[in-house]
Amino acid sequence: MPQPHLRTTVVLAAGEGKRMKSALPKVLQPLLGRTLLGHVLTAAGPLGADRTVVVVGHGAEQVRAHLAEIAPAATPVLQSEQLGTGHAVRIALDAVPEASGTVVVINGDVPLLRAETVVALVAAHEREGAAATVLAAEVPDPTGLGRIVRDADGRLEQIVEERDASPAQRALREINAGIYAFDVARLRDALGKLSTDNDQGEEYLTDVFGLLVSAGEPVGVHVAADHVETLGCNDRVELAGLRRLLRDRVNEAWMRSGVSILDPETTWIDVTATVARDAVIDQNTQLRGATVVGAEAVVGPDVTLVDTVVGPAATVLRSHAVGADVGPGASVGPYAYLRPAARLAEGSKVGTFVEVKNSEVGAGAKVPHLSYVGDATIGAKANIGAATIFVNYDGVNKHRTTVGEAAFIGCDTSLIAPVEVGPGAYVAAGSAISQDVPAGALGVTRAPQRAIEGWVARKRPGTASAAAAERAQAAGGPVEAVSASEGEAIHGGAETVGGGLTAGDTATE
Repeated sequence: MPQPHLRTTVVLAAGEGKRMKSALPKVLQPLLGRTLLGHVLTAAGPLGADRTVVVVGHGAEQVRAHLAEIAPAATPVLQSEQLGTGHAVRIALDAVPEASGTVVVINGDVPLLRAETVVALVAAHEREGAAATVLAAEVPDPTGLGRIVRDADGRLEQIVEERDASPAQRALREINAGIYAFDVARLRDALGKLSTDNDQGEEYLTDVFGLLVSAGEPVGVHVAADHVETLGCNDRVELAGLRRLLRDRVNEAWMRSGVSILDPETTWIDVTATVARDAVIDQNTQLRGATVVGAEAVVGPDVTLVDTVVGPAATVLRSHAVGADVGPGASVGPYAYLRPAARLAEGSKVGTFVEVKNSEVGAGAKVPHLSYVGDATIGAKANIGAATIFVNYDGVNKHRTTVGEAAFIGCDTSLIAPVEVGPGAYVAAGSAISQDVPAGALGVTRAPQRAIEGWVARKRPGTASAAAAERAQAAGGPVEAVSASEGEAIHGGAETVGGGLTAGDTATE
């Protein structure tokens, strides 16, 4: 029975990326849900390597910290002086003296690389028993890239960096993608023979191929089916170009799986997000992080979701959500903000200019507009009127509010936590509730209304208001002032302050 191949992956991630002009190392630049390094490690994952070594240099501590998060099994190895790619690989192999079989070397800035391509490269290398195999690509513009130089029979002769290439070699359009497979033993031997006799004064890993050819060792070239996936980036302009290419790849894959993306050019979906069949993604939408969109949900236009779950048949319109959970059939927006731990149950509604944080909105409950819901539990079928504030913070601690099932909170109400409004209870519009309201009771804290006759004429003479009041009084006669006690008698007492507590003047839908 054939023995499985032992494999080692080496990722070169020591470069500074000066042209990025960033405090962040180049390999940590973000790109649709992963860093450049994260994309490369993901592409290499299906190889099932026995060990992964990441050569770090500039920003080493930042890169190490990132590796601890995304690939804790990887071994970071420091290249304190950047003396070339050959030097970097030698340091990596010194850290794993037990390595045998195949070693795969990948530059850390090729985020569009597909796992299938890496697997095919290694399969070809091992099938042919080659000492070394390079991944090549035919590109429209090879400027700045190393060239693949073949002999008259089409076999690899050498790999030449552009700065060291002759005019004829610079005219070649087959380039080195910076991804290789080597036999470890023969690679170790060749690395010990590298020189720095080149324009940069560095040890080029690509010179290993020339040494192996001169020694009569078999070397191979594996050509990528799509040159796009071999593209690297050196500055933010090129990074933006890669972002667009990856966006198009991701969007196409989702559309072919049954997702409707109405405007692919303005839709940005991280590679870590998930979208179910028959979901509709409208224009100007970003799905970031671990966001999940359920079947038949409608998201957008103008929506950003970060690490948010949107249930089947839910709708999110012109809103922003971070770490939220929108239940099946729920409705969000427009212009809502769901903060971490906002959980909306099935069929609930969070409407226009509503902010929800660390709160549960029960099944069928509604917070239609202009409200803040923080640290709260809202029961099923409850209705929260416009301009309701859940007052949760005393300057030191956060406190929780509970609104019971089918409770009815009037407009312009402050619920001062910790407080509970019982099931089926009502709160009158304009109240500030700081004590519990029992189930089925009415909570009201309105002060009596009074009118001070003649105030405008005395305090605002000569204004447009004074003139309007004077005209009204001349046309209809003086308005009789009503005392507080008379008002209560006329309108039936405190239980019907304001002409009776109806849905129309207590809350809004």
